[in-house]
Amino acid sequence: MDIDIGKITDQAKKIVDERGGVDALKKDGEELKDIVEGEGSATDKAKAAVEAIKDPGAPGESTEPGESATPDKEA
Repeated sequence: MDIDIGKITDQAKKIVDERGGVDALKKDGEELKDIVEGEGSATDKAKAAVEAIKDPGAPGESTEPGESATPDKEA
């Protein structure tokens, strides 16, 4: 079985770009670090991490100019 490193690299770049680029990835990492080091149970931290990953970059930060990082929810 041959592994196509170039294809894997291209897919990783595409995912990073879709999530707002390298800066957003760094902010995600910082946000997750803060969650892990913060107060609360492992369950609370896991739930907070899931929510943090749903919103690329800093909390509430737009990934594209003029767009919200998370879609508006209608009731």
